[in-house]
Amino acid sequence: MNINAQKRLAAEVLKCGVHRVYVHPDAMEDVLMAITREDIRNLIKNKIITKRYKKGVSRGRANEQLKKKQKGRARGYGSRKGLKSARSDPKRNWINKIRPLRRELKKLRSTERIEVSVYRELYLKAKGGAFNSVATLHRYIDEHKLMRS
Repeated sequence: MNINAQKRLAAEVLKCGVHRVYVHPDAMEDVLMAITREDIRNLIKNKIITKRYKKGVSRGRANEQLKKKQKGRARGYGSRKGLKSARSDPKRNWINKIRPLRRELKKLRSTERIEVSVYRELYLKAKGGAFNSVATLHRYIDEHKLMRS
């Protein structure tokens, strides 16, 4: 039941590798009788011998990575070089932090929700870097009961 010679001939006719040649198991006798290229061609025409699909490598995961890259540059910690201050200006960070704090303090003072002395105290604390955001300022005011009742 050795059909290696027929598979080799079929591979040459189909222009593919021997491992891609598929022989239908029900028609083994017909394949064993085929000894010429013409016989093999007839078996291919009758779909007894066929060529299997190439397996190929899925690009799915690679395409996923490419889509992520297209959305924006890779800006993770691994690709950063230099100091934190080289990427974002410390002075700009300070400005972005202090302006909303001072704005909020002025609003609280003008609506008389805090006293002027408390305003001055909180202003100086903000200047000293005691609050990271407006939320932390409000948390401090609530914890120390500085709001007028």
